[in-house]
Amino acid sequence: MSTRRTGPSQRGLFISFEGGEGCGKTTQTRLLLQRLQGAGERAVLVKEPGSTPLGERLRELLKGRIGMTPTAELLLFIAARAELVSTVLWPTLDQGVHVIADRFTDSTIAYQGYGRKMGLETIHDLNRLATRGLKPDVTFLLDIPAEESMRRTRSQRLLDGADPGRESEAGQERFEEQPTAFHQRLLAGYRKLAAAEPERFCVLDGTQPVEAIAGQVWLKTGTLLRESKRRARRRVRTLDPEQTARLL
Repeated sequence: MSTRRTGPSQRGLFISFEGGEGCGKTTQTRLLLQRLQGAGERAVLVKEPGSTPLGERLRELLKGRIGMTPTAELLLFIAARAELVSTVLWPTLDQGVHVIADRFTDSTIAYQGYGRKMGLETIHDLNRLATRGLKPDVTFLLDIPAEESMRRTRSQRLLDGADPGRESEAGQERFEEQPTAFHQRLLAGYRKLAAAEPERFCVLDGTQPVEAIAGQVWLKTGTLLRESKRRARRRVRTLDPEQTARLL
Protein backbone atom coordinates (compact mmCIF):
# COMPACT_ATOMS: atom_id res chain seq x y z
CA MET A 1 0.00 0.00 0.00
CA SER A 2 1.08 3.58 -0.57
CA THR A 3 2.26 5.87 2.21
CA ARG A 4 -0.70 7.89 3.40
CA ARG A 5 -0.73 11.50 4.54
CA THR A 6 -0.69 11.76 8.34
CA GLY A 7 -0.94 15.52 8.75
CA PRO A 8 -4.08 17.28 10.02
CA SER A 9 -5.08 18.73 6.63
CA GLN A 10 -7.74 16.85 4.73
CA ARG A 11 -6.91 14.60 1.82
CA GLY A 12 -7.95 15.96 -1.54
CA LEU A 13 -11.28 14.90 -2.99
CA PHE A 14 -11.22 12.29 -5.73
CA ILE A 15 -13.98 12.99 -8.25
CA SER A 16 -14.60 10.81 -11.29
CA PHE A 17 -16.84 11.29 -14.31
CA GLU A 18 -18.36 8.38 -16.22
CA GLY A 19 -20.73 7.73 -19.08
CA GLY A 20 -21.07 6.35 -22.57
CA GLU A 21 -19.70 7.82 -25.76
CA GLY A 22 -20.64 11.44 -26.34
CA CYS A 23 -22.19 11.95 -22.89
CA GLY A 24 -20.36 15.24 -22.31
CA LYS A 25 -18.25 14.20 -19.34
CA THR A 26 -15.01 15.67 -20.72
CA THR A 27 -16.65 19.09 -20.95
CA GLN A 28 -17.89 18.76 -17.38
CA THR A 29 -14.48 17.75 -16.02
CA ARG A 30 -12.97 20.92 -17.48
CA LEU A 31 -15.74 23.13 -16.16
CA LEU A 32 -15.40 21.65 -12.67
CA LEU A 33 -11.64 22.15 -12.72
CA GLN A 34 -12.13 25.82 -13.60
CA ARG A 35 -14.75 26.23 -10.87
CA LEU A 36 -12.57 24.64 -8.19
CA GLN A 37 -9.51 26.64 -9.12
CA GLY A 38 -11.61 29.80 -9.29
CA ALA A 39 -12.75 29.10 -5.72
CA GLY A 40 -9.14 28.94 -4.57
CA GLU A 41 -8.96 25.15 -4.36
CA ARG A 42 -5.96 23.20 -5.59
CA ALA A 43 -7.15 20.76 -8.24
CA VAL A 44 -5.84 18.79 -11.21
CA LEU A 45 -7.48 16.92 -14.08
CA VAL A 46 -6.39 13.46 -15.20
CA LYS A 47 -7.64 11.26 -18.02
CA GLU A 48 -7.73 7.52 -18.52
CA PRO A 49 -5.71 6.19 -20.11
CA GLY A 50 -3.07 8.90 -19.91
CA SER A 51 -1.62 11.53 -17.56
CA THR A 52 1.63 9.55 -17.16
CA PRO A 53 4.38 8.83 -19.72
CA LEU A 54 3.37 5.16 -19.82
CA GLY A 55 -0.31 6.02 -19.93
CA GLU A 56 0.17 8.32 -22.90
CA ARG A 57 2.00 5.61 -24.85
CA LEU A 58 -0.75 3.12 -24.09
CA ARG A 59 -3.32 5.74 -25.07
CA GLU A 60 -1.70 5.98 -28.49
CA LEU A 61 -2.03 2.22 -28.93
CA LEU A 62 -5.66 2.21 -27.83
CA LYS A 63 -6.51 5.18 -30.05
CA GLY A 64 -4.89 3.59 -33.06
CA ARG A 65 -6.35 1.25 -35.61
CA ILE A 66 -4.16 -1.65 -34.58
CA GLY A 67 -6.20 -4.78 -33.98
CA MET A 68 -6.20 -6.37 -30.53
CA THR A 69 -8.18 -8.95 -28.62
CA PRO A 70 -10.61 -7.84 -25.89
CA THR A 71 -8.25 -9.33 -23.29
CA ALA A 72 -5.29 -7.33 -24.59
CA GLU A 73 -7.43 -4.18 -24.62
CA LEU A 74 -8.50 -4.79 -21.02
CA LEU A 75 -4.95 -5.32 -19.79
CA LEU A 76 -3.70 -2.16 -21.50
CA PHE A 77 -6.34 -0.10 -19.70
CA ILE A 78 -5.45 -1.78 -16.39
CA ALA A 79 -1.72 -1.18 -16.89
CA ALA A 80 -2.33 2.51 -17.54
CA ARG A 81 -4.51 2.73 -14.42
CA ALA A 82 -1.96 1.03 -12.17
CA GLU A 83 0.71 3.52 -13.24
CA LEU A 84 -1.63 6.49 -12.79
CA VAL A 85 -2.73 5.44 -9.31
CA SER A 86 0.79 4.83 -8.00
CA THR A 87 2.61 7.78 -9.54
CA VAL A 88 -0.08 10.47 -9.71
CA LEU A 89 -3.34 9.85 -7.85
CA TRP A 90 -2.23 8.77 -4.38
CA PRO A 91 0.65 11.29 -4.16
CA THR A 92 -1.54 14.15 -5.37
CA LEU A 93 -4.49 13.35 -3.10
CA ASP A 94 -2.20 12.94 -0.09
CA GLN A 95 -0.92 16.48 -0.66
CA GLY A 96 -4.45 17.77 -0.21
CA VAL A 97 -5.00 18.43 -3.93
CA HIS A 98 -8.35 17.52 -5.46
CA VAL A 99 -8.25 15.16 -8.45
CA ILE A 100 -10.86 15.10 -11.21
CA ALA A 101 -10.69 11.94 -13.33
CA ASP A 102 -12.10 11.63 -16.82
CA ARG A 103 -12.97 7.92 -16.37
CA PHE A 104 -11.76 5.42 -13.78
CA THR A 105 -12.54 1.84 -12.79
CA ASP A 106 -16.25 1.97 -13.62
CA SER A 107 -15.44 2.50 -17.30
CA THR A 108 -13.63 -0.82 -17.45
CA ILE A 109 -16.50 -2.65 -15.78
CA ALA A 110 -19.06 -1.02 -18.08
CA TYR A 111 -17.16 -1.24 -21.38
CA GLN A 112 -15.20 -4.46 -21.06
CA GLY A 113 -17.48 -6.22 -18.58
CA TYR A 114 -20.97 -5.38 -19.74
CA GLY A 115 -20.20 -4.11 -23.24
CA ARG A 116 -17.73 -6.80 -24.32
CA LYS A 117 -19.22 -9.44 -21.99
CA MET A 118 -15.92 -10.23 -20.28
CA GLY A 119 -15.78 -11.78 -16.82
CA LEU A 120 -16.88 -9.24 -14.22
CA GLU A 121 -15.07 -10.97 -11.36
CA THR A 122 -11.80 -10.93 -13.29
CA ILE A 123 -12.22 -7.23 -14.02
CA HIS A 124 -12.98 -6.47 -10.36
CA ASP A 125 -9.83 -8.37 -9.34
CA LEU A 126 -7.70 -6.47 -11.85
CA ASN A 127 -9.17 -3.15 -10.73
CA ARG A 128 -8.37 -3.94 -7.10
CA LEU A 129 -4.80 -4.80 -8.07
CA ALA A 130 -4.38 -1.58 -10.06
CA THR A 131 -6.01 0.82 -7.60
CA ARG A 132 -4.75 -0.56 -4.27
CA GLY A 133 -8.05 0.36 -2.66
CA LEU A 134 -8.48 3.83 -4.12
CA LYS A 135 -12.10 4.73 -4.91
CA PRO A 136 -13.63 8.07 -5.89
CA ASP A 137 -15.40 10.11 -3.22
CA VAL A 138 -18.08 10.78 -5.81
CA THR A 139 -18.70 9.54 -9.33
CA PHE A 140 -20.82 11.64 -11.67
CA LEU A 141 -22.56 9.43 -14.20
CA LEU A 142 -23.87 11.35 -17.19
CA ASP A 143 -26.73 9.17 -18.33
CA ILE A 144 -27.86 9.44 -21.96
CA PRO A 145 -29.81 6.90 -24.06
CA ALA A 146 -27.74 4.59 -26.23
CA GLU A 147 -29.30 6.04 -29.40
CA GLU A 148 -28.35 9.58 -28.36
CA SER A 149 -24.84 8.40 -27.57
CA MET A 150 -24.43 7.01 -31.06
CA ARG A 151 -25.91 10.13 -32.66
CA ARG A 152 -23.50 12.37 -30.76
CA THR A 153 -20.46 10.28 -31.62
CA ARG A 154 -21.35 10.30 -35.31
CA SER A 155 -21.54 14.09 -35.16
CA GLN A 156 -18.24 14.21 -33.27
CA ARG A 157 -16.61 12.05 -35.92
CA LEU A 158 -17.59 14.61 -38.56
CA LEU A 159 -16.03 17.36 -36.44
CA ASP A 160 -12.86 15.31 -35.95
CA GLY A 161 -12.63 14.82 -39.70
CA ALA A 162 -12.94 18.55 -40.24
CA ASP A 163 -10.27 19.27 -37.62
CA PRO A 164 -7.33 16.81 -37.86
CA GLY A 165 -5.77 18.30 -34.74
CA ARG A 166 -8.77 17.55 -32.59
CA GLU A 167 -8.09 14.79 -30.04
CA SER A 168 -10.60 12.00 -29.64
CA GLU A 169 -10.93 9.63 -26.71
CA ALA A 170 -8.67 6.62 -26.49
CA GLY A 171 -10.44 3.71 -28.14
CA GLN A 172 -13.35 5.94 -29.20
CA GLU A 173 -13.49 4.64 -32.75
CA ARG A 174 -13.25 0.99 -31.72
CA PHE A 175 -16.15 1.52 -29.27
CA GLU A 176 -18.37 3.79 -31.35
CA GLU A 177 -18.26 1.29 -34.20
CA GLN A 178 -19.89 -1.31 -31.99
CA PRO A 179 -23.58 -2.18 -32.67
CA THR A 180 -26.44 -0.56 -30.80
CA ALA A 181 -26.70 -3.62 -28.54
CA PHE A 182 -23.18 -2.95 -27.23
CA HIS A 183 -24.10 0.60 -26.20
CA GLN A 184 -27.33 -0.61 -24.62
CA ARG A 185 -25.42 -3.17 -22.53
CA LEU A 186 -22.92 -0.49 -21.62
CA LEU A 187 -25.64 1.87 -20.39
CA ALA A 188 -27.37 -0.92 -18.48
CA GLY A 189 -24.04 -1.78 -16.84
CA TYR A 190 -23.49 1.79 -15.68
CA ARG A 191 -26.98 1.91 -14.23
CA LYS A 192 -26.38 -1.33 -12.33
CA LEU A 193 -23.15 0.07 -10.90
CA ALA A 194 -24.93 3.24 -9.80
CA ALA A 195 -27.76 1.27 -8.19
CA ALA A 196 -25.25 -0.87 -6.28
CA GLU A 197 -23.41 2.16 -4.83
CA PRO A 198 -25.92 5.00 -4.48
CA GLU A 199 -23.78 6.68 -1.83
CA ARG A 200 -20.93 7.16 -4.34
CA PHE A 201 -22.74 7.70 -7.62
CA CYS A 202 -24.50 10.90 -8.57
CA VAL A 203 -26.53 10.13 -11.69
CA LEU A 204 -27.31 13.14 -13.88
CA ASP A 205 -29.46 13.43 -16.98
CA GLY A 206 -26.83 13.92 -19.67
CA THR A 207 -29.38 15.33 -22.14
CA GLN A 208 -29.71 18.54 -20.10
CA PRO A 209 -27.95 21.75 -21.19
CA VAL A 210 -24.26 21.90 -20.31
CA GLU A 211 -24.80 24.75 -17.84
CA ALA A 212 -27.54 22.88 -15.98
CA ILE A 213 -25.35 19.79 -15.54
CA ALA A 214 -22.41 21.93 -14.41
CA GLY A 215 -24.59 23.56 -11.76
CA GLN A 216 -25.66 20.19 -10.38
CA VAL A 217 -22.07 18.96 -10.36
CA TRP A 218 -20.94 22.05 -8.46
CA LEU A 219 -23.77 21.75 -5.92
CA LYS A 220 -22.73 18.19 -5.04
CA THR A 221 -19.01 19.03 -5.08
CA GLY A 222 -19.55 22.02 -2.79
CA THR A 223 -21.32 19.80 -0.27
CA LEU A 224 -18.43 17.33 -0.30
CA LEU A 225 -15.90 20.15 0.14
CA ARG A 226 -17.68 21.49 3.20
CA GLU A 227 -17.96 18.02 4.73
CA SER A 228 -14.26 17.38 4.11
CA LYS A 229 -13.25 20.63 5.78
CA ARG A 230 -15.46 19.90 8.79
CA ARG A 231 -13.87 16.47 9.21
CA ALA A 232 -10.41 18.05 9.06
CA ARG A 233 -11.32 20.60 11.77
CA ARG A 234 -12.72 17.88 14.01
CA ARG A 235 -9.56 15.84 13.55
CA VAL A 236 -7.37 18.76 14.61
CA ARG A 237 -9.48 19.35 17.73
CA THR A 238 -8.97 15.74 18.85
CA LEU A 239 -5.18 16.14 18.86
CA ASP A 240 -3.25 17.47 21.83
CA PRO A 241 -0.80 20.38 21.20
CA GLU A 242 2.22 18.08 21.02
CA GLN A 243 0.59 15.83 18.40
CA THR A 244 -0.56 18.83 16.38
CA ALA A 245 2.94 20.35 16.34
CA ARG A 246 4.48 17.01 15.29
CA LEU A 247 1.99 16.48 12.45
CA LEU A 248 2.35 20.03 11.20
